[in-house]
Amino acid sequence: MGVLSSDTVVMKKEEAERDLEEGNNQVEKNRKNEKEDLNHIDIETDDDEEEEEEEEMKKFDEAKLKDKSADKNNNNEFKVNMLQTLNPTNPLRIVIQGASQVPIPPPSTDHRHQMQSRHVPQPHPHPNTPPQQNQVLEIPTLNSTTYTNRISLFIFLVHMVAVIGLQGYLGYIAIEGIIKPGEIQRKETKILKYWLPQVEGAAILSIILAFTWQKAMRTWPSLTLKLILWCSFSTSLAAGILLLVFQKPSTDGVGVALIAFAIGNGLYACWVSQRIRFTAQVLEKSLEPVCKFRDLNQPTYWMLGLGFIYITLWVFAIIGALNFYFPPLVIIGLVLSLAWTAEVLRNVANITVSRVIALYYLRGMQCSTGFCFQRALSTNLGSACLGSLFVPAIEALRIIARGLNLLEGEDEFMFSCAHCCLRVMDSIFRYGNSWAFVQIAAYGKGFVRASQDTWALFERIDNMELVVDADITSSVCFLTGVCSGSICVIVTASWTFTVHKDYTATVSLLSFFLGYLLTRIGMALPHACVSCYYVCYAENPRGTLFGDTIPKRLDLIKNDRDIVVPTPRVPRRFRD
Repeated sequence: MGVLSSDTVVMKKEEAERDLEEGNNQVEKNRKNEKEDLNHIDIETDDDEEEEEEEEMKKFDEAKLKDKSADKNNNNEFKVNMLQTLNPTNPLRIVIQGASQVPIPPPSTDHRHQMQSRHVPQPHPHPNTPPQQNQVLEIPTLNSTTYTNRISLFIFLVHMVAVIGLQGYLGYIAIEGIIKPGEIQRKETKILKYWLPQVEGAAILSIILAFTWQKAMRTWPSLTLKLILWCSFSTSLAAGILLLVFQKPSTDGVGVALIAFAIGNGLYACWVSQRIRFTAQVLEKSLEPVCKFRDLNQPTYWMLGLGFIYITLWVFAIIGALNFYFPPLVIIGLVLSLAWTAEVLRNVANITVSRVIALYYLRGMQCSTGFCFQRALSTNLGSACLGSLFVPAIEALRIIARGLNLLEGEDEFMFSCAHCCLRVMDSIFRYGNSWAFVQIAAYGKGFVRASQDTWALFERIDNMELVVDADITSSVCFLTGVCSGSICVIVTASWTFTVHKDYTATVSLLSFFLGYLLTRIGMALPHACVSCYYVCYAENPRGTLFGDTIPKRLDLIKNDRDIVVPTPRVPRRFRD
C-alpha cells in the first residue's frame, strides 16, 4: 500500500508538470498570435498612410500643373501685349496662330518614372461643346491704306467741284461787270476800291496773328494762356464798343453781339482761372517733341497759303453774286462752303501733326512729315471732311447744354431740361469728338469708330474723363481765333468807316469770320500735340515720354485734393 501511494503521488506530479508546460506553450502561442495581429495592423496602417500621402501628392501635382498653366497664359498675354507695341514692319512681329512652339526637351528617367506614377486625370470635353476655332488676334495696324469715310469724301469732292465751278462763273460775272460800262460797273468798281482791300488785309493780318500766337504758345505756354483768355475778352469788348460808337443800325447789331460775347468770355476766364496751371504744364510737355521735327509746321504753311488763295477767289465770287439770281441765298451758301473748307484744311494739318506725334509716343518713331501729310490728303481725307462737318456743331451744342446745367437753379423744369440736354449731348459726343483725329491719323480708323475707341480709352482709366474735361486747350484755341477776329474788326472797321461808311458792317463781319478761320488753321499744331498727349497716354499709361503730369493730377482727384471746379457732366449712374 505504501508503494502504491508513492507511485500515485509521482504520477500526479508528472501530470501537473505536463499541464504547466502545455499552459506555457499555449501562452507563448497566444503571444505570438497577438504579435502577428499587431504586425498585420501596423502594415495596414502603413498602407493607409501611404495611400493618403499618394493622394496628397496627386492633389499637389494637380495644383502645380494649374499654376503652370496659369503662368503660361499670363506669359502669353504678356507676349501679346508686347506684340501690340511693336511696329508692324518690325521683323520681331509674328503671326500668333501660326507661331511654331519650341520643342520641350524630354525629362530624365527618374523624373519620367515619377511623372508616370502621378497620373493627372484630364477633364473630358462636354459632348455639346463645339470645337474651338482658331481666333486671329486683331492688332491695329499703323500702315492702313484703306480710304476712310468714303461717302463723306465723295460728298466733299462733289461739293468742291460744284463750288469751284460756281466761283469761276461768279468771278467771270464780276470781271464782266467791271469791264462793261454802266450802273453795274460803277457799283463793282466802288466795291473793289472800298471793300476788297480791307478783306484781303484782314486775311493777311489773320495769318500773321496765327503764327504770332503759335510762336508765343510754344515759347511761353503759361503766359500765353492767360494772355489769350483776357485778350479775347478785351479785344471783343473793344470791337463791340467801337462799332456802337459808329452809331449806324447795321454796326450797332454787330457791336451788341460782340459785347455780349465779351461778357460771357470774361465769366469763362474767371471760371477756368484755376485750370490754367495744369493746362500750361500739359501744353509745355506735349510741345517737347516738336523740336525733333524741323518740318512739322510745313503742313500749316501749305494750308494757310491754300486758304488765302481760296479766300481771294471766294471774295471775287461774292462780288459776282451781287449781280446773280437770289444774292442772299448764294452768299449764305458760299459762306457755309468756306467754313467747311477751312475746317477741312485745319483738320488736314491736325491729322498730319497727330500722326507724326502719335508714332513718336507709341512706337518711338520719327516719321516723315511729308509722308504723313500725303496720307492726310488721301486715305484720311474722308474722316477729316466728316469731322469738320459735325465736330464744331456737336461741341457748340455741348457747351450750350453745360451752360444750361450751370444755370438750372431750383426750377424743376429747368433742372429736367438741363440734365436731358446734357445727357443727349454727352451721348452724341461719344460718337463724334475732336479727340478722334489722333486715332484717325495713327490707325486709319473711321471718324465714328475713332471717336468711340478714343472715349473708351479715357473711360478705362479712373478719373481720366475729369482730367480731359478740365483741359482748356481747345477753348483757348477757339478764343485765339476770336481774339484775332476781333483785332481784324478793329483795324478794318476803322479803315472802312474812314473811306466808306456803308460797308462798315459787312467788312466787320467778314473780317471777323476770316480772322477766326485762318487763325484756327495756324493753331492746329499745338492743339494736335495736346490731343496726342492725352490719347496716347490713355493708350499706354506706362510710357516714359509722358512724364508725371497726368498721374499727379489723377492722384489729386483720387485723394479729393483737386480744387478745380468740375465741369458739368452727367452722373455715371444715369448714363446706362
